[in-house]
Parts: sequence; structure tokens; C-alpha cells
Amino acid sequence: MKILNADQIRALDQYTIKNEPIPSIDLMERASNAFVNWFIKNYDPSNKILIFCGIGNNGGDGLAIGRILINIGYTVDFYIVRFSDNSSKDFRINETKLKKISELREIKDEKAIPKISSDLLIIDAIFGSGLSRPITGFTAKLVRLINKLGNTTISIDIPSGLYCDTNNEDKNIIEADYTITFQLPKLSFLLPQNEKFVGNWIVVDIALSEKFINKVKTPYLFIEKNDIKKFIIKRNKFSHKGSFGHALLIAGSYGKIGAGILGGKAALRTGSGLVSLHIPKCGYEIAQISAPEIMCQLDKDTSQISEIPGVEKFNSIGIGPGIGQEKKTLKALTSLIEKAKKPIVFDADAINLIGANKKLLKKIPVNSIFTPHPKEFERLVGQSKNNYHRIKLMISFCQKYKFFLVLKGAHTAIGTPQGKVFFNSTGNPGMATAGSGDVLTGIILSLLGQGYSAKKAAVLGVYLHGFAGDLGSLQEFGPSLIASDIIKNIGNAYKKIMED
Repeated sequence: MKILNADQIRALDQYTIKNEPIPSIDLMERASNAFVNWFIKNYDPSNKILIFCGIGNNGGDGLAIGRILINIGYTVDFYIVRFSDNSSKDFRINETKLKKISELREIKDEKAIPKISSDLLIIDAIFGSGLSRPITGFTAKLVRLINKLGNTTISIDIPSGLYCDTNNEDKNIIEADYTITFQLPKLSFLLPQNEKFVGNWIVVDIALSEKFINKVKTPYLFIEKNDIKKFIIKRNKFSHKGSFGHALLIAGSYGKIGAGILGGKAALRTGSGLVSLHIPKCGYEIAQISAPEIMCQLDKDTSQISEIPGVEKFNSIGIGPGIGQEKKTLKALTSLIEKAKKPIVFDADAINLIGANKKLLKKIPVNSIFTPHPKEFERLVGQSKNNYHRIKLMISFCQKYKFFLVLKGAHTAIGTPQGKVFFNSTGNPGMATAGSGDVLTGIILSLLGQGYSAKKAAVLGVYLHGFAGDLGSLQEFGPSLIASDIIKNIGNAYKKIMED
């Protein structure tokens, strides 16, 4: 699913109006009905509703939604936030329609801001996705009042005050519990700094032009199940373990052998034909007992990674989970990078070591995959001013070095050498647990070794990891989820992707 900027969204609306063809007022009605269809599934007519409408098309949506709800038995009150004497044509049409069945009160200054009862459900239709300047004056005071209340607040298309695709640090932004957005998600929904404004967001289909969407270019994409289905390689009847790659994971140090075990088990569950761990000698018995299906390649050092021989025979190589940052480990990592002739998956302390020794970046094979969390990202790529800036830094990094970068978090972002960014749709807060990242490394490593391109290994790997976590959270209370639960559900995630 593509993620468009504000100008492209406006162009998409206009293209649909011209080429469907459909009058703009009818398209507004269609969008309003889509919102209402979601609303009535979640709130019955016992809920009293208060809608604040601006004077543009977002306000027109609010008026149309309120009219439809009244006609099906809901109790709705309205306030028009008259912050200007100008209003859109479709707003005025819906204003005229609504006046026939309901009273419309207005807010033109601070004195007119009403007291809001705690039992009212608030619908925010003040500003839409075209807003490009901070909210000021009495409208800002209204927004602050709404945010102070404990009322459930639902925003139409985008929370008022939030920009669609650029950074804004204004404090006068509606803090919605739900955002019901039309056709496609907005970039701002996917970034951590906007979580408190957007709340839970839901996309409703309003049948905007598929032709326009297919043709329009954007660096941002939102990955869903139907996209992932196309990635999965089907297995032949006469295939054997050699058909699905031999993956090598270099991991662990004294006290952190578990990181390698988790990554290795994840690689096996993801479908690797063979998995080997290169670990310090202290981890031998642990690994053989914990995961008998995994082969061990022992380092000459008892407690650290110090040397990595014989990497040529492996189909994929990953390094980083639990390895620490000792000088001997840096030396081994440097030697691996200089010898490698295929992409490498870098995680955890491998990223930290490279971040502290950036001259290594020029020696790393193209199409290698980095999987940092935000702090590791800063050490590798640099500090960012905000989440939007961080995405720009990621794009520049990937393009400069021809790498893939998996920036972990809610809606994990995958940057590509082509300047694209894929945002993930799976995963949950329960996955913020020790070892979850090691599991992701194992999944991506496995896919790379099975013959998936680096792009498909990264995108499919992130989706599969999140989906397995979602399935695990159905079996365990969210905060109780552990990394092993994710591994247990990799097979179930595969199955559900394909059976649906």
C-alpha cells in the first residue's frame, strides 16, 4: 500500500472526481458513509456525539457524518469552528443540508467555546490533511481543552493540527483515541513522535482511483499480507535440506550464549536447511543441549569471538547478537568483512563496532542488511532532529553504501539502496523483550540463505517476525511474551499468510 504526501492525496481526490467521474460532494458523501460504517460497528446509538467541524472539506465530512448518524437514530450536536470567513463549497452544501434537521452552533471566539460534558463522544473534523501551519487563536484553545478532557475522541482522516508528511512540533494537535483515515495511511501515522496524536488508526476504503494510485511515485510503502504472499518461495516435492541453504550465525560471548541459540532456532523455524553457530568455546554444551538441530563451529577463544574461519561454504552469514565489543571481536569482524563476497546480516554489537569504526562501511559487501534499534541507529548513521529527519538519514545511508537497513520499532522501517522505505504492519508492544531482535536476525539470515534477495529477506523477515509475535500475543498476555514465543509461532505465521 502506497503512502502519499498531502499534494498527492489532493491530486488523487481530483483525479477520481474527474475520471470516475463523480461530483466532489458525492465523493464526500461516500467517504462519510465509509466512516459511519466503521463507527456503527463500534458505537451504538446510546452514545451521545459532539462534532467539531472546521470550514473546509474536513469540516464538510464532519457535517455529512453527523447528518447520516442522525438519520439512523444517533443523537448528535454540532459546533462549527468559524476560524475564517472563507469556507469550501462542499462544506457549505452540507451545512445547508444539515440546517434542515439540526441546530448548528458556532465558535467564533474564546467566549463561545462550550463546556463539554464527560459523557459525550467527540468527533474531530476541524482540520484535514492539507494543513501546513500551526493552529492558533481560539481554535488552539479549543484543541487544548479537548485534549484535557477524558472523552473518547475520534478524528476524521487525520487529527486536527497534525501535518500529513512533514515534521511539526506544535503542541496544539488533537490527541485522538482513534483516527479513521481515507483510502491510504499518512506518513505521520507511522512515526513514534506522533503516537499520542494518532491513537489507533484505521484505513477505510472510499474507492479512490486505483489507476492513479498505481501510477503515482512515492518512496514510502506500507506492507500488508497480500504484498508478502507474493514473496514466499514455494518448495518442490523433491527438494532436500541442501536446497534451502546453510546459514552461519556468529553470536554470543560469556553469559550471552542465549542470543545465538535464539537466532539459530529462529533460522531453523524460518526454513533453513542447515544452521551453524560460530560461538565461543564456553557455549558448546549450552548450544548442543538447547538446540540439537544446530551445528556448532567453535571459536578458539573461550569467552569471546576472536576469529571466524571458513565462511566461504555458507549461503548466508549473520553476526552480532551477544558478541560484545572487545578488541579481538572487532578484529574478527574486520577480517570477516574483508573476506566476505556476499551480503552479511549485521545486528547488535556488530552494528555498534561498525558505528565506532566507520571506515569499515566502505569494505562491506553491497546489499548487506543492518538491523539496528534506534540507539544503534544513532551510533551507525548519526543523530536525528526528529523522526522525519531520521527517515531521511536512513534513506541517504542506504543509497550511499547500497545497504538495506531495518530500523526496529513499531511499524519497523526498512530502507533500501533505491531510496524506498517499507513500513511494517505487524507486531505489538509485547515484542519489546530481550531476545526479540536476535530472533529477527535469525529469520532474515535464514531467508537470505534460502535464496531470497536481500530486499525480500528484509521485508518478509520483518513482517514474519511481527506476525509471529502477534500470534504469540494471542496465547500469552502481551507483557508476558518472550522471544521463544515468537519462534514457536513462525510456522503458524507462514501458514496463516498462505491460507488466507
